[in-house]
Amino acid sequence: MSQPVLIVGGGPAGLSAAQALAAVNQKSVLIEKEDRLGGAPILSGYAKLVPSHEWASDAIGGMVARVEGNPHIEVRTGATVKAFSGGPGDFVATLSDGSKVEAGSAILATGFTHFDSVNKPEWGFGTYPDVVTTTQVEQMISSGGGIKCPSDGRVPDRVAILLCVGSRDRQIGREWCSKICCTVSANIAMEIREMSPETNVYIYYMDIRTFGLYEGEYYWGSQENHKVKYVKARIAEVTSDGKRLLVKGEDTLVKRPISIPFDMVVHAVGMDPNVDNMTLSAIFDVELNRWGYVGRQNAYATLAETSRPGVFVAGAASGPETIDDSIAQGHAAAMAAMGFAMSGVKDAAE
Repeated sequence: MSQPVLIVGGGPAGLSAAQALAAVNQKSVLIEKEDRLGGAPILSGYAKLVPSHEWASDAIGGMVARVEGNPHIEVRTGATVKAFSGGPGDFVATLSDGSKVEAGSAILATGFTHFDSVNKPEWGFGTYPDVVTTTQVEQMISSGGGIKCPSDGRVPDRVAILLCVGSRDRQIGREWCSKICCTVSANIAMEIREMSPETNVYIYYMDIRTFGLYEGEYYWGSQENHKVKYVKARIAEVTSDGKRLLVKGEDTLVKRPISIPFDMVVHAVGMDPNVDNMTLSAIFDVELNRWGYVGRQNAYATLAETSRPGVFVAGAASGPETIDDSIAQGHAAAMAAMGFAMSGVKDAAE
């Protein structure tokens, strides 16, 4: 295919798509709105990844290095697509700097937005400095500074991780499971215990969904090998007694109210649709699903297709997704995008 494939988004899915295309000598143009590639794992400072236990800076950083050094991939950072016209084999994207990119097909690998815990105010975020998110804890770990209470820098004696913050919550319009939060939380709990053995970690949950092959290593491993404690509960609020945070709610196994003191409370934040999805939908003329993610066509009939012919989607742009599966979907979308454009060119020639 003479025209390049346009890839929007420089996270794991977009990087994977660009690498897959380059492997078969197909050119691509990779557009990233931030000033550097890597997506959430790099921009948000993730620590060790599930399930490889590699540092995000090494694993995803390696993908970035391979993309940036590949002659088949043109990278445009600090840029967005402002207009997108044409059809399969003959698209034209107008970028925010006024330049135009001609492309045979396009892949939306625009990822997700972390749930903003200010939308769950009764759980203390934004009111108490020692109520933080899993993303902030990942940053503490990856920076090498250790686990410390933001209020005074002390190492916490007791940490509570609250699951499903911004997931499976109809009251705030989040009816979906974010898929990876349970496993990531178990991983973070183990990392806290390894870095600070004197810190006791409790995970408060509605249900545990360490799906697939993660059950043994993360759910059972965190309990049996790292002594992480799990409490099935409904959390009502997080307050303070003036000295410590108080997690209040109901222990749903024994059916009794609880009010437990902690030094740090961690929100296991879920995945929201990318805040730019409404704009992306209008620019690329693709439909969103009822939750606000980029809609995918029937997977049994097509591969990675959106509602617009020639425009494909990969990774968490279409719903909560793991990094490994986002990488696989990026590769699949790349092959589908190239094959679709090549068949369109062939049909036009005939």
